[in-house]
Amino acid sequence: MEKIITALGEVEMTNIHIMMKELSINSYDKFWRWSVQNKYTFWEKTIEKLGIVFDEKYNSIVKVTNGVENAEWLYGAKYNIIDSCFQADKDAIAIVYDKENSLEKVTYQELEVKVNTIANGLVSKGVLVGDTVAIYMSMSVAAVAIYLAAIKTGCIVATIADSFSVDEITVRLKITKPKIIFTQESYTRAGKNHLLYQKSLEAGAHNCVVVEDELKKTFLKFGDVFFKDFLSSNISFTSVKVSPHHRSTILFSSGTTGEPKAIPWSHITPIKSASEAYYHHDIKEGNVLCWPTNLGWMMGPWLVFASLINKGTIALYSGSPLENKFGEFVQNTQVSMLGVVPSIVKAWKLSRNMEGFDWREIRCFSSTGEVSNPEEMSYLMSLANHKPVIEYCGGTEIGGGYIASTLVQENKPSQFSTQTLGGEFVLLNDKGEKDELGEVFLIPPILGLSTELLNRSHHDVYYKDVPKYKGNTLRKHGDEFLYLENGFYKANGRVDDTMNLGGIKVSSVQIEVVVNTLDFVKESAAIAVSSKNGGPSELVVYFVGSETELENEALKKVQNLIKSKLNPLFKVIDLVKIDNLPRTASKKLKRTELRNFYQT
Repeated sequence: MEKIITALGEVEMTNIHIMMKELSINSYDKFWRWSVQNKYTFWEKTIEKLGIVFDEKYNSIVKVTNGVENAEWLYGAKYNIIDSCFQADKDAIAIVYDKENSLEKVTYQELEVKVNTIANGLVSKGVLVGDTVAIYMSMSVAAVAIYLAAIKTGCIVATIADSFSVDEITVRLKITKPKIIFTQESYTRAGKNHLLYQKSLEAGAHNCVVVEDELKKTFLKFGDVFFKDFLSSNISFTSVKVSPHHRSTILFSSGTTGEPKAIPWSHITPIKSASEAYYHHDIKEGNVLCWPTNLGWMMGPWLVFASLINKGTIALYSGSPLENKFGEFVQNTQVSMLGVVPSIVKAWKLSRNMEGFDWREIRCFSSTGEVSNPEEMSYLMSLANHKPVIEYCGGTEIGGGYIASTLVQENKPSQFSTQTLGGEFVLLNDKGEKDELGEVFLIPPILGLSTELLNRSHHDVYYKDVPKYKGNTLRKHGDEFLYLENGFYKANGRVDDTMNLGGIKVSSVQIEVVVNTLDFVKESAAIAVSSKNGGPSELVVYFVGSETELENEALKKVQNLIKSKLNPLFKVIDLVKIDNLPRTASKKLKRTELRNFYQT
């Protein structure tokens, strides 16, 4: 198997190596151990490295008098995280994006002006500190500016992915109750026109601010306004200073029930994102970061803060990452770090349409969202002269990762070389014992971990009935990992009923609730399967029902329903009729048994 080791001179220039030298630590393993044994000092130094701007500095880096489950990071501080996003030179490039057949650039000064005109527009509309503002848009300059502006005013941003169905948008609006929703008339991707404003109205949205198409052909509902008419002429705005735990963003991640978990990020969470860009991805001032994503997924906000707090450039591509023009965009913007989900790499390997581009400026890739395949990751490395892939796994409720790779260690495709700096976990088997193969349990406190959910008991989801380890409180996460003999880790997928499809987390229950509405289905079970060598999960649905439906027609009906009710990106590869679904004595579905049966 291919192994990548960063050249010695390059290692010495990495952010990790520079930090190690300052601390007189001579190995990475010792550095990671120092970061968890001295985590308060580690985070103090990291906050200093990132240049986080405080109006009132914290009295204590973390307060745990209410237990590590309710750790209060940056206790006593007052600040707004958006101030830390505008410390680069005013003429440095904040965003580069494609427009027709050219590249357009936005400087930090220009972006800040955009942010301030939006912030003043929000204030003029009567939006108050603590109000929720929703964003249902594609990833664009306008979306990024709106996101930053709302947080700068002390608002909370509910982000909704542009690929969601009307039903899924409705659920998210119901949970978050936004005062204003920002959306757009439409956008075109892969030859398909997506009518976002129309879907917003179908989902029951009101008080919409609509980014208009150049043709401006949409008639707005009474009370809605076009974005250009919403903007203020005032280009100055002083950020609203808040406590560290003031909510900044509401993101959604699937739980094990039909309704998604609503997870608030605070003004602390972006520090976690930026720190892992700084250390594990070695992002430096002026680097260009590209990740095909959306603000509705955690990698959207991650990209914003990872880039701007580290004085880098966000590269935004409006089309599909599967098309040739994306490869040209990566080449022409001289991307330093390219983020992917393994499904994209799988498609590139099949089409081979990224092979003709000059990606020599890429210093590393980053892969997250799904279990990867070593052959496909080796292929990805080859597209940029064998640059390393940072395997990166975490969660929305973490604000980043708990396991990753670095540029100072050997890099092996589809293997993780380290637990993330400043954090620690243990693998426990089903007997609650430490094992080389087991479920991930985090050891708090870790900066960035969520402390609340809007529509669930946070304690019940993450801490209830979780065993202690060496006297430490543990937090469940749901991923399974294998600790290898070489000291690296390998992802084994989920241990619960959640799956990752194309980098999108969804629960089996969400899919089953939809499938069970079909007239020929009595009950169903959704499982995720992957090849023996690992790689992206694929969706298989078992069902109990009538035999009157033709096999191909049944599969088509299930696929179309999932596309319309959940997400058009979810693809069912197989529909399997079964006499009875396996259940425990308490009638709980044994999806693991179905998964094992299907894969063998």
